[in-house]
Amino acid sequence: MSAPRLSLIISTYNRPEALDRVLGGVERQSRRPDEVLISDDGSGGSTRALVEAMVKQLDRAHIVNTGDKFRFTTLQSRYATFIDLWDRGLRAREEGRPGPFPQKRVATGPVKKGPEDRILHVASFKDPVREIDKLTDLYESMAEARREVGEEAPPFHKFAELVKNQVKKLRHAGSPEVAFRVAVKDGKVSFTARALKGVSDE
Repeated sequence: MSAPRLSLIISTYNRPEALDRVLGGVERQSRRPDEVLISDDGSGGSTRALVEAMVKQLDRAHIVNTGDKFRFTTLQSRYATFIDLWDRGLRAREEGRPGPFPQKRVATGPVKKGPEDRILHVASFKDPVREIDKLTDLYESMAEARREVGEEAPPFHKFAELVKNQVKKLRHAGSPEVAFRVAVKDGKVSFTARALKGVSDE
């Protein structure tokens, strides 16, 4: 029965002397690994030079078994491909262009816009109780505007009471008619009342 395949993974970062000692220890093992994978987290050139020297040293060594020679050649090829890919990626990053590494995707969905500033409804009242249709239209436009900006609309009876009180107050001050305006400004619903001057009270 043949021995199971043995892989050794060594992680390193800017410690070529320590990596050299570890690789030296690997060579002295009675059962050497079938492959050695070195995980490097962006070390300087000295670590790469050490690994390349080790690959060249093994390349010059005589490997009797054809299967082992094939595996070694494959690993050499994979290593060279990885180094080339890594160099191209770093160059691309330095030049500020996309390289061979996956890029973070930027969300390209539609940007949600808030409601634009606009006047939605204007209505004037002398007696809101007798002008219930106008009052209902004013309430519906105000309620829809509040839903658009994510707010709840007040109940109709409270809204009607507010309009009635404002009309009564401004008529008592001498205005025969009161204008109400529903608008959206800076993402908020604005509801204002204004006395109309120069209107005769018939």
